[in-house]
This record gives sequence, structure tokens and C-alpha cells, in this order.
Amino acid sequence: MKFLQKIGAIGYVLVALLFFVCGFALIVLGAMEIWSALRPFDGKTIQERFRTILECIGLLTIAVAALELGQTVLEEEVQRSVHVSSPTRLRRFLSRFLIVVVVSLGVECLVGVFQFLHTKPELLPHVASIGVAAAVLLASWGVFIRMNVEAEKLEPEAMRSAKAEDKDVET
Repeated sequence: MKFLQKIGAIGYVLVALLFFVCGFALIVLGAMEIWSALRPFDGKTIQERFRTILECIGLLTIAVAALELGQTVLEEEVQRSVHVSSPTRLRRFLSRFLIVVVVSLGVECLVGVFQFLHTKPELLPHVASIGVAAAVLLASWGVFIRMNVEAEKLEPEAMRSAKAEDKDVET
């Protein structure tokens, strides 16, 4: 069983590493987009530059999500060897993941509104659906946390243990 746990940990490290590689690759692509948008004397209009910068924001948002997911997987699955069986650990793991998803969806919705408001208003309902999805996720997450409070009261030692692990991971 220990052998399988070590193989699982190696798999998690590889997944986290790939998240980091993808995040940094998106940052490089974002920098290239910014350079393309700000390069003087290339004949682009202000609207084209604006759209390019919005695309860059989208790339960087996804880069942040990839980096955060890589960090979450590394910390929760490798450094802590967490098995998400207790309500406290499950809430913490899901909260870290959902923060990234909700913020990313919110930023993408905002970028979409700015991008399509004047150019393709017929796509605004699609953009609005992204905002609605973010809102539903946020509300569902709030309900989950609220319902999880009672379960956490049944195991106060798990909360103390999780907080103690935080100090070990931060150093």
C-alpha cells in the first residue's frame, strides 16, 4: 500500500508540475500579446489594441488559475498527504479550488462583456451565462460551507490539525 501511495504522490507532483508549466507558458503568451498590443507604428487601431489587451487578460486569468491549481495540488496532496475524508479537509480543498474557478469565471465574464458590448452584442447572452455559472457556483459553495459547519463541530481536532499543518506548509 505504501508503494501505491508513493506512486500516487509522484503522479500528483507531475500534475502540479504540468500545471506550473502551463501557467508559465500562458504568462509568456500574455507578454507576447501585450507587446503586440503596445508595439508602436504597426498600424493597429485602438479597438484592435483593446481587444488584444482583453485577450491578454483572459490568458493571464487562466495562467493564474493554472498556477493556483498546481499549488493547491502540491500542497494538499503531496506536502500534506491529505485524504479528503474529513469535512474540514474537504471544505478547505474545495474552497481553494472553487476560489480559483469563481474568480476566473468572473474575470472571463467581465472581459467578454467589454469585448462584445460594442462589436458583437448578440454574444452577450453567452457571456451572461458565464456570469450566471459563476454566481451559481458561488452560491452553492456558500450553501456547502454553511451546511459543513455542523459536521466540523463533530471533529474539532481535525480543524486544529489542519491549522497546525498550515504552519508547516507555509515555512
